[in-house]
Amino acid sequence: MSASLQPPLALLAEVTHRCPMRCVYCSNPLVLEPRSAELDTATWCRVLDEAAALGCLHVHFSGGEPTARGDLPKLVAQASAAGLYVNLITSGVMLDAGTLAPLVAAGLEHVQISFQDIEPIAGEWIGGLKGAHARKLSAAALVADAGLALTVNFVVHRHNASRVAEMIELGRSMRAGRIEVAHVQYYGWGLRNRASLLPTREQLDRVTAVVEAARERLRGCLVIDYVIPDYWARLPKACMGGWGRRFILIDPAGRALPCHAATTIPGLSFDSVRDRSLSEIWTQSPAFQRFRGTAWMSEPCASCERREIDWGGCRCQALALAGDAAATDPVCWKSPRHDALAGLAASESSMQQASLVYRGSPA
Repeated sequence: MSASLQPPLALLAEVTHRCPMRCVYCSNPLVLEPRSAELDTATWCRVLDEAAALGCLHVHFSGGEPTARGDLPKLVAQASAAGLYVNLITSGVMLDAGTLAPLVAAGLEHVQISFQDIEPIAGEWIGGLKGAHARKLSAAALVADAGLALTVNFVVHRHNASRVAEMIELGRSMRAGRIEVAHVQYYGWGLRNRASLLPTREQLDRVTAVVEAARERLRGCLVIDYVIPDYWARLPKACMGGWGRRFILIDPAGRALPCHAATTIPGLSFDSVRDRSLSEIWTQSPAFQRFRGTAWMSEPCASCERREIDWGGCRCQALALAGDAAATDPVCWKSPRHDALAGLAASESSMQQASLVYRGSPA
């Protein structure tokens, strides 16, 4: 590994695309990997050992719904034995006492549960699963009772933006140590449903004010993370900490990716952990090197004082909005497409459309 290339901070292990929920903002690919294509237990165990050897500190078991895999306790035990901090990112709807106990025994340390609303019917409309809200509340209580660190993620959009204050209070009542108030990010199914989900600028400003007030009021008691919708920003985010710089993601079929949506970029070939070690992929894969660092940049990114802060913004968003993954992210005010993006955001967020396209389930 070159002196300038650091090991990834975390491995995002998407162990399956199977999920009983059908969230209309799901960032997974529109075409999901079937169960038959998933990596087997032995391969995942090898990858977890390689991640620790490479220098990863964390593993985030995700999906789909990771608890759909019966071998998840074995994977957690393997990660824990390798010295990785083990986090489970879950919808919570399959997490009961019988599911949680073996995960705790295996070394699980942190759980993040997503909520679609504080109101059951509204949340289940977005998540596409009846009865989900009550199961999530039960799962959160089990996690807190087990003494695990708990993060509660509230997904915010046009239809629930007025209830963010109540979301924060619900998170506190669930004994969460961290609450993430995260506006929908427009990839995958979220992009398909953007016209039905994107909040107005006025809604965003009100949510921001609520979050800032809660942060001040609860300082020292609760951590509140806040993620805004890029479409209303003037500066792009350093997506995943910069392409191929801080995270490595393995999809259910074993492809190693710099981010969730990287497979949407044409012309990139992604190595599989079935064929190459994690270290080889991290240091040598052309796909990871394609947008790593700053050499790939053109103006205005190439000479921008923020080029090693936001790393040009999100490559997948640049593709979706500008038609070119190498373009300046249109979120940036310096992009020649920024005004067009602002117009799109104003237009779509004011639509009355509420018809949603639901994520399907893999075979």
